[in-house]
Amino acid sequence: MSTQRVFVARLSGCSVFDPAGDRLGKVRDVVVIYRKEDPPRVVGLVVEIPGRRHVFVSIGRVTSIATGQVITTGLINVRRFQQRGGEVRVLTELVGRRVFLADGSGTAVIEDVAIERNRLGEWDVGQLFLRRPRTSASPFAKGPTTFANWSEVHEQQLPGESQSAEQLVATFSDLRPADLANSLLDLSDERMIEVAEELSDERLADALEEMPEEEQVHILEQLGDERAADILDAMEPDDAADLLGQLPDARSEQLLELMEPEEAEDVRALLQYGPDTAGGLMTSEPIVLSADATVAEALALIRRHELHPALAASVFITLPPYETPTGRLLGTVHFQRMLRYPPHERLGAIIDDTLDPVPATATAAEVARMLASYNLVSLPVVDKARRLVGAVSVDDVLDYLLPDDWRSYGGDEQSDGDDPRVPAVPVTTAAVPRRR
Repeated sequence: MSTQRVFVARLSGCSVFDPAGDRLGKVRDVVVIYRKEDPPRVVGLVVEIPGRRHVFVSIGRVTSIATGQVITTGLINVRRFQQRGGEVRVLTELVGRRVFLADGSGTAVIEDVAIERNRLGEWDVGQLFLRRPRTSASPFAKGPTTFANWSEVHEQQLPGESQSAEQLVATFSDLRPADLANSLLDLSDERMIEVAEELSDERLADALEEMPEEEQVHILEQLGDERAADILDAMEPDDAADLLGQLPDARSEQLLELMEPEEAEDVRALLQYGPDTAGGLMTSEPIVLSADATVAEALALIRRHELHPALAASVFITLPPYETPTGRLLGTVHFQRMLRYPPHERLGAIIDDTLDPVPATATAAEVARMLASYNLVSLPVVDKARRLVGAVSVDDVLDYLLPDDWRSYGGDEQSDGDDPRVPAVPVTTAAVPRRR
């Protein structure tokens, strides 16, 4: 008889704490193994720790699971989670799977899974939250829902077989790009490529921008030429240039020829510069306006949700033309300065012309020193004629200065996920077995 029940979809994202109350990370999935006759047994949790690393926490190290939080013994193996044969991830593989109802009433799709703790302290899959096929022809109608025990359904797929890549993409729909990138990297190589092929160009481009370069190259090389070019079109020009810079020259040129001409032109311009220079680090698409533009027009542009926060911090005022390479740079207007003036104020009247731009040939170290010296988040980059060719932001410099494997680095200490400066509980990298 069950003494405790938690639905996995509600558990996802919940904080994981040690016995002292320090936050170790957050739940990303639940790992189960199939059994011949009994419901699947829970063997552990996939937990995201600071550094965006996904690690495995054995269920034996979990002392309490509730809807709002998980309490562990505080000992975590910080090696990246790798799924083993026979293991099934509930959110990644089980949710979205179609099953037959044993009473013969038809099929349903699993929308959530409850895990239950029995009196022996073990966690098993309990009730399933199911949605039946819709009965209305309306495209907005949804089918009725019902609950069923594991014994009351059987799968169309073989036990442990993964859900379709299309269903898996649906479970990733709410993930931020960095989390989507981590989720893709946690999959097997074959599965990762299947899911990448199902993702939209924009979503896959966003995820690739958050991956190590060797993983970017690997995924891109598994896609068809036309699809690879579409992905590069959807990426930020500086990220696309970095990725193409890792490919052989002939392959890079082949993909550039397949890209949209305007996008390819921006990328080609960036490839002229060394990777450790302001020109190699910058984006070629900053916000550029004329001196006659108003504060209201500038604020409307920086409100765009797709704009990176660092690029939204300021607009650059130039002579025509207003696409890079522009006319002569006149100066910068920071968004905080705009907020101090009425909407009809001309930008030319509030330009900050005291900030010197950096030449495209400046080194990454020189750019970093300038950003730090003046507490800036971005800098204009100009050519020898003082034409604006792009803008380099603090995150561009950090990407270059940090170690190559920083995206997968988990560290030897846990810290508060909301403020990495707060020291917390050390974890172990040995001593804790990967499985019970």
